[in-house]
Amino acid sequence: MSEFPDLRRFLAPRRVAFVGATEDLGKFGGRCMRLLIDFGFKGEIYPVNPKRSGIFGLKCYPSLADLPQVPDHVGIVLPSAGIPAALEGCVALGAPFATVFSAGFAETGTEEGKALQQRAVAIARAGGLRFMGPNCNGLVNFVDAFAFTSTASIKGPRRPAGDLGVASQSGGAGQVNVMWRAQQAGMDVAYQVSCGNDADLDLLDYMAFMVESERTRAVLAIAERIPDGMRLRALARRAAALDKPIVMVKVGRTEAGSRMAASHTGSVTGADDVCDAALRQMGIVRVEDTHELYETAMLLRKGRRPGGRRAAATSISGGNLVMVADLGATLGVEFPAYGEATQARLREFLPGFSATTNPTDLTSAAIGRKDSFASVARIMTEDPGIDAVVPVITFSPAAEIRSIAEVSAGSAKPVPILWIGKCSDDPSLTPETLVAEGHAVYRDAMPCMKALAAAMRYAEFRRALARSAPRRPAGIDVEAAKKMLRGMQGALSEAQSKKLLGFYGLPATRENLAKSAGEAAALAAGPVALKIQSPDIPHKTEAKAIRLGVSGEAAVRRAYDEVMVAAKAYKPGARIEGVLVQEMVADGHEMLVGVSRDPVFGPVLTVGLGGIYVEVFKDVAFRLPPVSLEEATGMIDELRSSSIFKGARGKPPIDVAALADCVERISWLAVDLQDRIAELDINPLSVLPQGQGARVIDALVVAS
Repeated sequence: MSEFPDLRRFLAPRRVAFVGATEDLGKFGGRCMRLLIDFGFKGEIYPVNPKRSGIFGLKCYPSLADLPQVPDHVGIVLPSAGIPAALEGCVALGAPFATVFSAGFAETGTEEGKALQQRAVAIARAGGLRFMGPNCNGLVNFVDAFAFTSTASIKGPRRPAGDLGVASQSGGAGQVNVMWRAQQAGMDVAYQVSCGNDADLDLLDYMAFMVESERTRAVLAIAERIPDGMRLRALARRAAALDKPIVMVKVGRTEAGSRMAASHTGSVTGADDVCDAALRQMGIVRVEDTHELYETAMLLRKGRRPGGRRAAATSISGGNLVMVADLGATLGVEFPAYGEATQARLREFLPGFSATTNPTDLTSAAIGRKDSFASVARIMTEDPGIDAVVPVITFSPAAEIRSIAEVSAGSAKPVPILWIGKCSDDPSLTPETLVAEGHAVYRDAMPCMKALAAAMRYAEFRRALARSAPRRPAGIDVEAAKKMLRGMQGALSEAQSKKLLGFYGLPATRENLAKSAGEAAALAAGPVALKIQSPDIPHKTEAKAIRLGVSGEAAVRRAYDEVMVAAKAYKPGARIEGVLVQEMVADGHEMLVGVSRDPVFGPVLTVGLGGIYVEVFKDVAFRLPPVSLEEATGMIDELRSSSIFKGARGKPPIDVAALADCVERISWLAVDLQDRIAELDINPLSVLPQGQGARVIDALVVAS
């Protein structure tokens, strides 16, 4: 991926230097040096400390300039004031990469700390040096036996390299909450990076390396901030092409969390509801905490994608099956009836009093019946109407557990094993044993069902990706739109905004601009709305400069005068273009379609209930533009109010197809004009009964 640097020499160097090295294990530099050696690094190590001649049996050099060869990667642990000089030394030496472990930079929130970080970045960029940090805890590469970190979680015998990549801005969260706990659960890690402030290299760079690596099957991330929404989108596209799931904890959902993220790594976070929608759109599986992070990856890394949301479950414990079914229902996992052929096969293994319902209770009668549990699970995997199977183990003998594991290994469908008890005759056989062998095994129903639901959503994302890519609709005149916006800045009038929307094929109402009461009366035909047109009064309702449902010449003249008086009283000196005389549209359902700019993800497309309901219900859906017609329809279906669009209490269904078409067109406007508009708001868009289309009733465009 051209957007990301080649980090092979960073993560797997041949030679490393360490500025600030010491033998004092009470200091970061001492712990880091000791772990680097003990972890088994096979390359050359150059400790740098002018006060020492040797460290841990290695020759120590007084400065970087004294090194015998140029290192691929330089670690730096010095007081923050000494970092600029150390980076200048790296540049002079020609080292390609460095890690600045030291704190005292932008994360402090002080102007001095921010300025020091900016100076470090300027030195590195001017000299062609890339660095991680500052304020970070380094990295662990289990594939190449390279540890550049102080974490105690890797002390002792080195664990084997696994198939997970783990990237985080936090050291403790990534190295302990995820890496160490995943290892304790039986999953091993290939690469782990804790990158701190992301002043130069950032979280996405390390994730990109992990996505491309042949050693990983899933990438786990803990993000306090997303450095660049567009680069994340490119990274997610590549991960999807490789069928390599990204699972992420994005912290900072709440105001308190956002404040903590800011104080921890100097992070700036965008709106969380936008982030949530963007991650879902990219196919990134967002989870709530670090425990869920690796437990979800446990199933996703196996590469078996369910064909739908239909699951089956079986156990000797009916109560546990009820729990599984209830949790499944809340998470969107279905438990449908089996086909007739499957039911007939199941009866061979079920007691006469047991029903062939789904989930399937084997009852205690199955205890001691050789292979009945595994046989039932296998039959379920072979049902074409079932997409995943959950065997629930309580207390079972080793032979039965092994048989279930064989079913899981032999199925092309996901078979997460819920094991809530223990092996009844072999204490050495544990869930961790099976996980280490590559199975997805869970101790509790909630993480098991959450992981299965995530696998189903990820599979749906991949199917949708293969089906439908955004394609520009016909009838769009980009050049005319750009020409119109040339030289414009600030809010456009409603008439100007609608003219711009017209270049994208958005249907407007019949309307004309009047510059006198007489002209307004002449233009009115039937009930009309009269609205002030001024770039200085974007919100006409607040100015009371709008009248609705006006009929008759006298009433129109009076309404015109009232609108003009209200506008001038609201904002004396406002530039007034005239009064818009607009047809009234009956029987329409008021919707909102808009574009805003998120500091992380850029242009964001919004659709929701419009009119007076926007602020009341906040029933909206978000996407990053552009979207396909299918995605636009998905946004509409996502709204809590979508059921009323099909018709309710005698009202006809609305023209959802026309609404989706408008959403799709606006998504392309958001992309094409992203450097020229700061905000767009169509509210309301009146969506008429099915087959009658939609009309732009009011619109506001803010040019940038």
